[in-house]
Amino acid sequence: MKLIIIAAFLAIAAAVPSSYKPEYKAPSYSAPSYPAPKYPAPAYSAPAYSAPAYSAPSYSAPAYSAPAYSVPAYSAPAYSAPAYNKDNKYADITITSQSDERNLDGSSQWSYAQSDYTTREESQVQKKMQGVTYDSYGKESYGEVLGNTNKGSSYWVSPEGEKFTLTWTADDAGFQPKGDHLPVAPVHEYELPVAPVHEYELPVAPALPYSRTGPGY
Repeated sequence: MKLIIIAAFLAIAAAVPSSYKPEYKAPSYSAPSYPAPKYPAPAYSAPAYSAPAYSAPSYSAPAYSAPAYSVPAYSAPAYSAPAYNKDNKYADITITSQSDERNLDGSSQWSYAQSDYTTREESQVQKKMQGVTYDSYGKESYGEVLGNTNKGSSYWVSPEGEKFTLTWTADDAGFQPKGDHLPVAPVHEYELPVAPVHEYELPVAPALPYSRTGPGY
């Protein structure tokens, strides 16, 4: 019975035309979805660097030989001691006091005193006065200028023991010293001569007779 069924299938297969080709459809597969794998972040330990060790360079200082200088030989100058009069009791004079003051307004004052009793004091101030001025081109003109006025006094004792005092003032009126030891110009008192008066008569020219001549006379 089995042999009969197999023979029947073979007969049917032989009867099918050779041009028949069954249609093949490729199977469609959906892409599988895979979850992204989770990897733990790797732990890196910071690399340890050891600082390089450098040996400090050693420099040997250059050796310079000090120059040899010969010290010039100078002979000390010989000063002869001043010859003081043995009767002069002020041979060794020293300054006993001194002052000097300068102000921003141009005024000043100074003084000093010595062991021989000599003293001097002086002061000056600025004052407007009439004088000669010059412009930037050198042109001379007369007008108001700023000048210094000075006044002071001085006292000293002569080797003979005579005492002198001098005072002075210097301003636009000039230098005006005063002191009992200064000479005084003599005062001349006299009458000026009077020119003589001449009284005389002027001569009179004589009258000479004359006559006119010419046409019409």
